[in-house]
Amino acid sequence: MDINSASFIVSNTDFDKLPPPEKPEYAFIGRSNVGKSSLINMLCDRNKLAKISGTPGKTQLINHFLINEEWYLVDLPGYGYAKVSKKDRNKWQGFTYQYLKNRANLMGVFVLVDSRIPAQKIDLEFMEWLGTKEIPFVIVFTKTDKKASKNIRSQIEAYEKEMLTNWEFMPTYFCTSAVDKSGRNEVLKFIAETNEVF
Repeated sequence: MDINSASFIVSNTDFDKLPPPEKPEYAFIGRSNVGKSSLINMLCDRNKLAKISGTPGKTQLINHFLINEEWYLVDLPGYGYAKVSKKDRNKWQGFTYQYLKNRANLMGVFVLVDSRIPAQKIDLEFMEWLGTKEIPFVIVFTKTDKKASKNIRSQIEAYEKEMLTNWEFMPTYFCTSAVDKSGRNEVLKFIAETNEVF
């Protein structure tokens, strides 16, 4: 898939004010500081489409981007550590979960996890929640340029072992790097193929 256009549409926390659910939609979410904005910019081949910050918890709204005039990419607030109040974190979680459970045109969730660290309880619990709600998702391992490929493979094998304690099989996953753009074609191909069944 070639990305010919990528434009910001709207940010909000009100489910009723989201764009009409007339196009396929893909949500990106992960723990704070997992590299979500960098990945989004890499996928869309834009430097500043999503705002990158060294401060965890920068994304605080549901952000819609229209790609190729054909599908929506949605940047969701991260979960886990962020230098904000518990009240604000609960608010983010409330409207994020409402969105995930009720968005009719949501074709899948891309759950981002840091390839350099072991499986985190908060990620595993979030994916289990998606499973119980029958919300389709894939895993995106980020920052794979930070480690040797054999170390990445062993890390993912360990992750798969952890997942299989609760899952019958390992969900579809992609290995990506915003630095060397690895995984970009695979992710976009997956989206293009999924768009066809919308």
